[in-house]
Amino acid sequence: MDKCHANESIKCTVQQCAYHCNDKNYCSLESIQVGTHEMNPTMVQCTDCESFKAKQ
Repeated sequence: MDKCHANESIKCTVQQCAYHCNDKNYCSLESIQVGTHEMNPTMVQCTDCESFKAKQ
């Protein structure tokens, strides 16, 4: 991502995501969708950023 406009309201450390602002640990999206893959999530590992898009 050449000109990344970091959304300082969304922190992110997933450097493999297309929306990650390279040298900053922020997301460039205006908002994200958080979901789960569990019926009854009880731990952080049960949640997912459903806005994730792999870098190409």
